[in-house]
Amino acid sequence: MHGTGVPTVTPFSDGRIDRERLTVLVEWLEEAGVDFLVPCGSTGEAPSLTIDERVAVVETVAEATDLPVLAGTGQEGLEPTLETTERAAAAGADAALVITPAYYGSGDAELAAYYRDVADASPIPVYLYSVPKFTDHALSPRTVGALSSHENIAGIKDSSGSLGSIQRIVQHAADESFSVLVGSASVYAAGLAAGADGGVLAVANVVPERASEVFRLARDGRPDEARDRNAAFVELNHAVTARFGVPGVKAALALRDRPVGRPRRPLRPLEDGAETELESILFEALET
Repeated sequence: MHGTGVPTVTPFSDGRIDRERLTVLVEWLEEAGVDFLVPCGSTGEAPSLTIDERVAVVETVAEATDLPVLAGTGQEGLEPTLETTERAAAAGADAALVITPAYYGSGDAELAAYYRDVADASPIPVYLYSVPKFTDHALSPRTVGALSSHENIAGIKDSSGSLGSIQRIVQHAADESFSVLVGSASVYAAGLAAGADGGVLAVANVVPERASEVFRLARDGRPDEARDRNAAFVELNHAVTARFGVPGVKAALALRDRPVGRPRRPLRPLEDGAETELESILFEALET
Protein backbone atom coordinates (compact mmCIF):
# COMPACT_ATOMS: atom_id res chain seq x y z
CA MET A 1 0.00 0.00 0.00
CA HIS A 2 1.37 3.37 -1.01
CA GLY A 3 -0.10 6.64 -2.23
CA THR A 4 -3.43 8.04 -1.13
CA GLY A 5 -5.80 5.61 0.54
CA VAL A 6 -9.43 6.30 1.42
CA PRO A 7 -11.01 4.91 4.61
CA THR A 8 -14.37 4.59 2.89
CA VAL A 9 -17.57 5.50 4.66
CA THR A 10 -20.22 2.81 4.97
CA PRO A 11 -23.49 3.85 3.31
CA PHE A 12 -26.67 2.85 5.13
CA SER A 13 -30.28 2.76 3.99
CA ASP A 14 -32.94 2.11 6.62
CA GLY A 15 -30.14 1.08 8.97
CA ARG A 16 -28.74 -1.55 6.62
CA ILE A 17 -25.64 -1.49 4.44
CA ASP A 18 -26.44 0.02 1.07
CA ARG A 19 -24.20 -1.97 -1.25
CA GLU A 20 -25.37 -0.14 -4.37
CA ARG A 21 -24.38 3.26 -2.98
CA LEU A 22 -21.09 1.83 -1.76
CA THR A 23 -20.31 0.57 -5.27
CA VAL A 24 -21.06 3.99 -6.76
CA LEU A 25 -18.86 5.68 -4.16
CA VAL A 26 -15.96 3.29 -4.83
CA GLU A 27 -16.18 3.88 -8.57
CA TRP A 28 -16.11 7.65 -8.04
CA LEU A 29 -13.10 7.45 -5.72
CA GLU A 30 -11.19 5.30 -8.19
CA GLU A 31 -11.96 7.71 -11.03
CA ALA A 32 -10.67 10.57 -8.84
CA GLY A 33 -7.22 8.96 -8.77
CA VAL A 34 -6.86 7.44 -5.31
CA ASP A 35 -4.42 4.56 -4.94
CA PHE A 36 -6.08 2.12 -2.55
CA LEU A 37 -9.24 1.70 -0.47
CA VAL A 38 -9.69 1.00 3.23
CA PRO A 39 -13.17 -0.29 4.09
CA CYS A 40 -14.25 -0.90 7.69
CA GLY A 41 -11.97 1.62 9.34
CA SER A 42 -12.94 4.27 11.87
CA THR A 43 -14.51 6.45 9.18
CA GLY A 44 -16.40 3.39 7.97
CA GLU A 45 -18.06 3.05 11.40
CA ALA A 46 -16.40 -0.32 11.95
CA PRO A 47 -17.21 -0.46 15.69
CA SER A 48 -20.92 -0.42 14.73
CA LEU A 49 -20.61 -3.26 12.21
CA THR A 50 -21.02 -6.96 12.89
CA ILE A 51 -18.44 -9.35 11.44
CA ASP A 52 -20.95 -10.39 8.77
CA GLU A 53 -21.49 -6.74 7.86
CA ARG A 54 -17.76 -6.09 7.65
CA VAL A 55 -17.40 -9.03 5.28
CA ALA A 56 -20.25 -7.72 3.12
CA VAL A 57 -18.62 -4.28 2.94
CA VAL A 58 -15.21 -5.71 2.02
CA GLU A 59 -16.75 -7.96 -0.60
CA THR A 60 -18.65 -5.04 -2.15
CA VAL A 61 -15.56 -2.85 -2.30
CA ALA A 62 -13.34 -5.62 -3.69
CA GLU A 63 -15.88 -6.42 -6.41
CA ALA A 64 -16.23 -2.76 -7.38
CA THR A 65 -12.54 -1.91 -7.83
CA ASP A 66 -9.21 -3.08 -9.17
CA LEU A 67 -7.38 -1.02 -6.54
CA PRO A 68 -5.72 -2.71 -3.56
CA VAL A 69 -8.08 -3.21 -0.60
CA LEU A 70 -6.81 -2.78 2.97
CA ALA A 71 -9.66 -4.01 5.17
CA GLY A 72 -10.16 -3.00 8.78
CA THR A 73 -10.37 -6.29 10.68
CA GLY A 74 -9.26 -5.44 14.22
CA GLN A 75 -11.49 -6.37 17.14
CA GLU A 76 -11.02 -6.27 20.90
CA GLY A 77 -9.91 -9.90 21.11
CA LEU A 78 -7.50 -12.15 19.23
CA GLU A 79 -10.01 -14.77 18.06
CA PRO A 80 -12.58 -12.35 16.61
CA THR A 81 -9.75 -10.43 14.93
CA LEU A 82 -8.47 -13.62 13.33
CA GLU A 83 -11.97 -14.63 12.23
CA THR A 84 -12.63 -11.21 10.70
CA THR A 85 -9.24 -11.21 8.99
CA GLU A 86 -9.69 -14.66 7.48
CA ARG A 87 -13.19 -13.85 6.23
CA ALA A 88 -12.10 -10.48 4.84
CA ALA A 89 -9.29 -12.19 2.95
CA ALA A 90 -11.78 -14.66 1.46
CA ALA A 91 -14.00 -11.70 0.49
CA GLY A 92 -11.19 -10.10 -1.53
CA ALA A 93 -9.08 -8.03 0.87
CA ASP A 94 -5.41 -7.76 -0.02
CA ALA A 95 -4.26 -6.80 3.48
CA ALA A 96 -5.67 -6.28 6.97
CA LEU A 97 -5.61 -3.09 9.05
CA VAL A 98 -5.65 -4.07 12.72
CA ILE A 99 -6.41 -1.45 15.35
CA THR A 100 -4.78 -1.63 18.78
CA PRO A 101 -7.25 -3.23 21.24
CA ALA A 102 -8.21 -0.57 23.77
CA TYR A 103 -10.60 -1.86 26.41
CA TYR A 104 -8.09 -3.25 28.89
CA GLY A 105 -5.46 -0.59 28.34
CA SER A 106 -2.74 -2.95 27.11
CA GLY A 107 0.82 -1.65 26.91
CA ASP A 108 3.32 -2.03 24.11
CA ALA A 109 4.63 -5.39 25.30
CA GLU A 110 1.17 -6.97 25.24
CA LEU A 111 0.30 -5.31 21.95
CA ALA A 112 3.53 -6.43 20.28
CA ALA A 113 2.81 -10.05 21.25
CA TYR A 114 -0.78 -9.67 20.04
CA TYR A 115 0.30 -8.31 16.65
CA ARG A 116 2.82 -11.10 16.18
CA ASP A 117 0.10 -13.68 16.87
CA VAL A 118 -2.27 -11.99 14.42
CA ALA A 119 0.44 -11.80 11.75
CA ASP A 120 1.49 -15.42 12.29
CA ALA A 121 -2.06 -16.61 11.61
CA SER A 122 -3.21 -14.09 9.01
CA PRO A 123 -3.50 -15.28 5.39
CA ILE A 124 -2.84 -11.69 4.20
CA PRO A 125 -0.31 -9.02 5.21
CA VAL A 126 -1.10 -7.09 8.40
CA TYR A 127 -0.90 -3.33 8.90
CA LEU A 128 -0.70 -1.89 12.40
CA TYR A 129 -3.25 0.80 13.21
CA SER A 130 -2.31 3.28 15.92
CA VAL A 131 -5.10 5.79 16.60
CA PRO A 132 -4.71 7.21 20.11
CA LYS A 133 -7.71 9.52 19.67
CA PHE A 134 -9.95 6.46 19.99
CA THR A 135 -7.79 3.93 21.86
CA ASP A 136 -5.91 6.24 24.24
CA HIS A 137 -2.66 4.47 23.35
CA ALA A 138 -0.06 5.24 20.68
CA LEU A 139 2.29 2.48 19.61
CA SER A 140 5.82 3.69 20.27
CA PRO A 141 8.15 4.06 17.27
CA ARG A 142 10.54 1.52 18.85
CA THR A 143 7.78 -1.06 19.15
CA VAL A 144 6.71 -0.41 15.57
CA GLY A 145 10.32 -0.79 14.49
CA ALA A 146 10.59 -4.14 16.24
CA LEU A 147 7.35 -5.37 14.66
CA SER A 148 8.43 -4.18 11.21
CA SER A 149 10.87 -7.09 10.97
CA HIS A 150 8.01 -9.63 11.01
CA GLU A 151 7.60 -11.06 7.51
CA ASN A 152 3.80 -10.65 7.55
CA ILE A 153 3.61 -7.17 9.11
CA ALA A 154 3.71 -4.85 6.11
CA GLY A 155 3.20 -1.37 7.54
CA ILE A 156 1.41 1.01 9.86
CA LYS A 157 -1.27 3.66 9.71
CA ASP A 158 -0.19 6.27 12.24
CA SER A 159 -3.13 8.48 13.15
CA SER A 160 -1.43 10.30 16.00
CA GLY A 161 -1.30 13.49 13.95
CA SER A 162 2.29 13.89 15.09
CA LEU A 163 4.92 14.56 12.46
CA GLY A 164 7.58 13.64 15.00
CA SER A 165 6.00 10.21 15.45
CA ILE A 166 6.00 9.62 11.70
CA GLN A 167 9.65 10.67 11.43
CA ARG A 168 10.68 8.34 14.24
CA ILE A 169 8.72 5.40 12.82
CA VAL A 170 10.43 5.89 9.46
CA GLN A 171 13.80 5.90 11.23
CA HIS A 172 13.05 2.78 13.30
CA ALA A 173 11.53 0.66 10.51
CA ALA A 174 13.71 -2.38 9.97
CA ASP A 175 12.88 -2.86 6.29
CA GLU A 176 12.43 -0.38 3.45
CA SER A 177 9.41 -2.39 2.29
CA PHE A 178 7.58 -1.54 5.53
CA SER A 179 4.97 1.08 4.59
CA VAL A 180 4.42 4.09 6.82
CA LEU A 181 1.01 5.65 6.15
CA VAL A 182 -0.03 9.05 7.48
CA GLY A 183 -3.42 8.95 9.18
CA SER A 184 -3.98 12.70 9.51
CA ALA A 185 -4.44 14.86 6.41
CA SER A 186 -3.22 17.92 8.29
CA VAL A 187 0.35 16.56 8.13
CA TYR A 188 0.09 14.60 4.90
CA ALA A 189 2.55 16.55 2.77
CA ALA A 190 4.95 16.95 5.69
CA GLY A 191 4.77 13.23 6.43
CA LEU A 192 5.53 12.37 2.81
CA ALA A 193 8.51 14.73 2.90
CA ALA A 194 9.67 12.92 6.05
CA GLY A 195 9.68 9.56 4.28
CA ALA A 196 6.11 8.24 4.64
CA ASP A 197 4.83 6.10 1.78
CA GLY A 198 1.31 7.46 1.62
CA GLY A 199 -1.71 8.18 3.73
CA VAL A 200 -5.13 6.92 4.76
CA LEU A 201 -7.17 10.09 5.03
CA ALA A 202 -10.81 10.50 6.08
CA VAL A 203 -11.08 13.74 4.13
CA ALA A 204 -10.13 11.86 0.95
CA ASN A 205 -13.70 10.55 0.91
CA VAL A 206 -14.78 14.12 0.23
CA VAL A 207 -11.96 15.59 -1.87
CA PRO A 208 -10.23 12.52 -3.33
CA GLU A 209 -8.85 14.47 -6.29
CA ARG A 210 -7.16 17.01 -3.99
CA ALA A 211 -5.70 14.40 -1.62
CA SER A 212 -4.40 12.31 -4.54
CA GLU A 213 -2.70 15.35 -6.01
CA VAL A 214 -0.72 15.92 -2.81
CA PHE A 215 0.87 12.49 -3.14
CA ARG A 216 1.61 12.87 -6.83
CA LEU A 217 3.24 16.27 -6.36
CA ALA A 218 5.39 14.89 -3.54
CA ARG A 219 6.32 11.80 -5.58
CA ASP A 220 7.32 13.99 -8.51
CA GLY A 221 9.74 16.02 -6.41
CA ARG A 222 7.53 19.09 -5.94
CA PRO A 223 7.25 19.27 -2.14
CA ASP A 224 6.39 22.97 -1.98
CA GLU A 225 3.43 22.49 -4.31
CA ALA A 226 2.38 19.41 -2.37
CA ARG A 227 2.43 21.41 0.86
CA ASP A 228 0.37 24.22 -0.71
CA ARG A 229 -2.18 21.77 -2.08
CA ASN A 230 -2.40 20.09 1.32
CA ALA A 231 -2.88 23.43 3.08
CA ALA A 232 -5.92 24.15 0.92
CA PHE A 233 -7.98 21.43 2.61
CA VAL A 234 -6.56 21.44 6.15
CA GLU A 235 -9.57 23.42 7.44
CA LEU A 236 -11.93 20.95 5.76
CA ASN A 237 -10.00 18.06 7.29
CA HIS A 238 -10.31 19.64 10.75
CA ALA A 239 -14.05 20.03 10.22
CA VAL A 240 -14.72 16.43 9.18
CA THR A 241 -12.41 14.82 11.73
CA ALA A 242 -11.91 16.89 14.88
CA ARG A 243 -15.22 18.80 14.81
CA PHE A 244 -17.98 16.89 13.04
CA GLY A 245 -16.53 13.40 12.61
CA VAL A 246 -18.24 10.72 10.52
CA PRO A 247 -21.54 12.66 10.32
CA GLY A 248 -19.50 15.52 8.81
CA VAL A 249 -17.89 13.26 6.22
CA LYS A 250 -21.29 11.91 5.21
CA ALA A 251 -22.83 15.38 5.08
CA ALA A 252 -19.95 16.65 2.93
CA LEU A 253 -20.39 13.73 0.52
CA ALA A 254 -24.05 14.62 0.15
CA LEU A 255 -22.99 18.19 -0.64
CA ARG A 256 -20.83 16.76 -3.42
CA ASP A 257 -23.85 14.87 -4.80
CA ARG A 258 -22.59 11.57 -3.40
CA PRO A 259 -25.27 10.74 -0.80
CA VAL A 260 -24.40 7.84 1.50
CA GLY A 261 -27.23 7.98 4.01
CA ARG A 262 -27.26 8.69 7.72
CA PRO A 263 -24.60 7.52 10.18
CA ARG A 264 -25.51 4.60 12.40
CA ARG A 265 -26.62 5.34 15.96
CA PRO A 266 -25.37 6.53 18.38
CA LEU A 267 -24.03 8.97 15.76
CA ARG A 268 -26.55 11.47 14.44
CA PRO A 269 -26.68 13.62 11.29
CA LEU A 270 -25.43 17.18 11.43
CA GLU A 271 -27.86 19.90 12.43
CA ASP A 272 -28.74 22.51 9.82
CA GLY A 273 -26.42 25.20 11.20
CA ALA A 274 -23.42 22.88 11.23
CA GLU A 275 -24.20 21.66 7.72
CA THR A 276 -24.35 25.23 6.43
CA GLU A 277 -20.95 25.95 7.98
CA LEU A 278 -19.52 22.74 6.54
CA GLU A 279 -20.81 23.64 3.08
CA SER A 280 -18.90 26.92 3.20
CA ILE A 281 -15.69 25.19 4.30
CA LEU A 282 -16.06 22.50 1.63
CA PHE A 283 -16.55 24.85 -1.28
CA GLU A 284 -13.69 27.06 -0.16
CA ALA A 285 -11.44 23.98 -0.26
CA LEU A 286 -12.68 23.05 -3.74
CA GLU A 287 -12.15 26.55 -5.09
CA THR A 288 -8.60 26.96 -3.77
